[in-house]
Amino acid sequence: MERRIAVLVVIGLWAVRLGTHIGWRTKGGGEDPRYARFIEDWGASASRRLFWFLQIQAAAAFILILAVYLAAANPSPFPHLIDLLALLVAVTALTGEALSDHQLARFRRSPQAKTEVCETGLWAYSRHPNYFFEWLGWCAWPLLAITASPWTWLSLLAPALMYWLLVYVSGIPPLEEHMLRSRGHKFEALQKRVNAFFPGPRRR
Repeated sequence: MERRIAVLVVIGLWAVRLGTHIGWRTKGGGEDPRYARFIEDWGASASRRLFWFLQIQAAAAFILILAVYLAAANPSPFPHLIDLLALLVAVTALTGEALSDHQLARFRRSPQAKTEVCETGLWAYSRHPNYFFEWLGWCAWPLLAITASPWTWLSLLAPALMYWLLVYVSGIPPLEEHMLRSRGHKFEALQKRVNAFFPGPRRR
């Protein structure tokens, strides 16, 4: 029971934070530029292709939900040391993602946002710290889920899938394409100075 309560609290905090952030970010903001680009590129077939694109995302969500289920269904006594590590990872991820989103929102309200790129706070060490911490949060679920049962190792698919989506599919590639179009050489210079995903030292 304690394990299920911990899982409920973590997933609840994650859902409320992300849902609130997306709600405030998109309020009166129009279409997401990434999806607007898809619609523009796909032309007359945009409705059909966007429908199937969203169905693929729904199928991917099943893998993420499976990891949460396996964590909640773990019969091991709670908490073990590995469980405490998982909760630490989850709290770090939630805090880091909230902080990076706050820093980006504050930058967008500044006059520099119209022509510059964000390089303040966590954004000085990763071009997408919010994506990194979102991925890190999914790394907590295998720590809560894995036991001697081979089925529980399926929970590793969640962080693997999230990494692939964020880094290669619907996260960084379309967003950086948009930034290159809107910021040009300034964003190209940022790409040379700052890691794309994992936070790290800045390069000269």
